[in-house]
Amino acid sequence: MLKLIPLVFIAMLWMNLSVEAADNKDDEQMYKERMALFQKMEAVTNIPWYYFAGIDQYERNLRFVRKDLPEPDTISIYIPEYKWAGPLNPNAEDSNPASISLFQGLGTDGNADGKANRLDGEDVLAAVGRYLSMYGTTHDDIKIALWRYYGRDKAVSLIIGNANMYKTFGKLDLQEKAFPLPVGTHYTYKNTWGAARGWGGRRIHEGTDLFADYGLPVRSTSYGVVEMKGWNRYGGWRVGIRDINNTYHYYAHLSGFADGLEIGQIVKPGTVIGGVGSTGYGPPGTSGKFPPHLHYGMYKDNGRTEWSFDPYPHLRQWERNERNKKN
Repeated sequence: MLKLIPLVFIAMLWMNLSVEAADNKDDEQMYKERMALFQKMEAVTNIPWYYFAGIDQYERNLRFVRKDLPEPDTISIYIPEYKWAGPLNPNAEDSNPASISLFQGLGTDGNADGKANRLDGEDVLAAVGRYLSMYGTTHDDIKIALWRYYGRDKAVSLIIGNANMYKTFGKLDLQEKAFPLPVGTHYTYKNTWGAARGWGGRRIHEGTDLFADYGLPVRSTSYGVVEMKGWNRYGGWRVGIRDINNTYHYYAHLSGFADGLEIGQIVKPGTVIGGVGSTGYGPPGTSGKFPPHLHYGMYKDNGRTEWSFDPYPHLRQWERNERNKKN
C-alpha cells in the first residue's frame, strides 16, 4: 500500500496541474499566431482584437474541461454544424459560402480560398466578426451579440472579463502565478482539501488553510477580475477572483480589504487584496473564533456547473518558483 501512495499522489497532482495550467501548452509562437489573427480581424471589422481573444479563450477553457468538445487548437471557437451551415441547410457539412449564406448560416470564407471551413481558424474568426458586426461595434453592442449567441449571462460575463484583461495588459500570455502570501514571511500550511467540516452543517473543506500572522498581506495569485467582495457567514470577509483560464480563486477569513479594491477590478499576480484574519462563522464582523489564517480555494466552471479542486499542489509549485527567483 505504501508503494501506491506516491503513484496516487503523482496522478492527482498531474490532474490538478493539467486543469489549472492546461493552456501552458501554448508556446510563444502560438501566442504570436493567435494575436496576428485577432489583430487581422480587428483591421477588417473595426472590433478590437481583445473581444475576439476573449471569446476564443472562453471556448478554449471549455474545451479543456468538456469531453463533448474537440481539443483546443490555434483558434478554439467551436461553431456547431447547424449554426455554421444554417439550421435548414440539408447539407450540415456545407462549405460553400453562397449556399451557407442562402440558408442564413454563420459560415464565412475568411482566408479567400473559396471555402467556408468550420475547422479553419481564420474562417471561424471571420464568421464571428461578421456575426458581431450585425449588432454593431460598441461595447454594449458586443455584449448584446454575445448574449444572443450564448443565451447565458455567465458566458457573457466571462468573455467580457477575458477581454478586459487582454485590453489592460495588451498581451495573450497571462499565465504567471504568485504565492498568496509574501514568501519568506512567517506562515505554515498543509494539505487539508476534502477534510470534514462541521460548523454550519456537514461539508468538506474546499481549500487549503495558510496560517500566518494577523494582517499579513494577502496577494492575488493570478491575473484576473475581482468577481466578488464581501461577507459570508462561513468565510467572513472574502474575495473571489477569476483568472484567464476560468479558474476561480477564493480568499476567505480576511481581516479586511486592500484600499480601493472593487468588484470588476483587474489585478495581476502579487496585487495585495487584503490581509490575513480570523473573520467568519457568524454575522458580519464576527472574528476570533479560530487562529488567523487564509483559506484559499480554487474552482473550475465548464459552462454547466462549477466544482472545487485541490489547490495544495499549485501552492507548493508557486512557492517553490518564487523561492527560486530569489536565489
